Amino acid sequence: MTDKRGAGESMPDKPRYQVLVLSDDQALQERLHVVLRSHEIGLELKCDAAGLLESLPLLHVGSVILLDGAMRAVKNGQLLAALQESGTTQRCAIGVIGAALQEDNEEQEPSLEMWGRRLREGVIDDILPRETSRQQWPLRMNALRRMHLLRSELTHLRDSSLLQAERDRLTGTLNRDAILSILFRETDRVQRMKQGLCVILLDIDDFGHWNSELGLEACDDLLRRVAQRIQSLLRSYDMLGRMGDDEFLIALPGCSNVNAVLLAERLRTDIFNVPFEVGGRSIHISACFAIAESKGRSPVVVVREAEQTLQEARMYGPDHIRSASRNPFGWDSDRASCPLGLQTGLARGH
Repeated sequence: MTDKRGAGESMPDKPRYQVLVLSDDQALQERLHVVLRSHEIGLELKCDAAGLLESLPLLHVGSVILLDGAMRAVKNGQLLAALQESGTTQRCAIGVIGAALQEDNEEQEPSLEMWGRRLREGVIDDILPRETSRQQWPLRMNALRRMHLLRSELTHLRDSSLLQAERDRLTGTLNRDAILSILFRETDRVQRMKQGLCVILLDIDDFGHWNSELGLEACDDLLRRVAQRIQSLLRSYDMLGRMGDDEFLIALPGCSNVNAVLLAERLRTDIFNVPFEVGGRSIHISACFAIAESKGRSPVVVVREAEQTLQEARMYGPDHIRSASRNPFGWDSDRASCPLGLQTGLARGH
């Protein structure tokens, strides 16, 4: 049997939505062709998995895919796995057409149990009886599509809510709870992989003065600009979080203490040595930096060490970098004044 598109007839000019069907049951194909096209629903029929997969890029968001549960590629789960991997199950509603009801069918009960499990997991959106009447097919298609769109909207809202719960409302960086939670996961990972993990805790110097000088609204804008500049210097898998009013924490997976110190020097040079345009004024601000190495310890212990080290850095005055691991280079780490060549060579990849 060859693939056919509406038994050779043209598609509706403006179908309400598309339905892509995989089945080698000619009687089922013909029934769907007559019923769905009469309701101005675009229909494309495929009789093999390869043909269906080739059609996926042409499907619009909100389309419906019907899979004949009697076909081997559907029963063994391979096709459904391919649809999940390609992201199709997120874009399109997936319905499985059950096997025909037969007495003493030993395979039917396990099959229904498997598809019921997939339905509960949200992998498919509905199970449709093969004996569905002609009058019921359009209704089931509409319900299947609406169900999928509603589920997608709820998933989007849930993900957005979770994202908002993890983000600082002012700067868009991770909030304190979120970055600490991530640090716990990263600590477990680096322990297994025997890799490094460092944090940089930075605090803007004399921020209270700028609040009085510029006002709260201008200082909020200043914090956003600082966060944006920091993020621009980080790798895609580094993490930035706001720990307090004017404190930020940077988590650096796979980063040694030496390179963390060098990155802090680069942040001091590239971010805080460049003036900020805030409230119609050009201002220079500075920050103190503290570096702490995980060494597989609890993130609570590491962050506490970074906070203590930051207090020590502040004792030396503004614009200081201090590492909890003393003298990582053999030079004065209290001022972090390393040779320019070493700084340039290492800080790029930290």
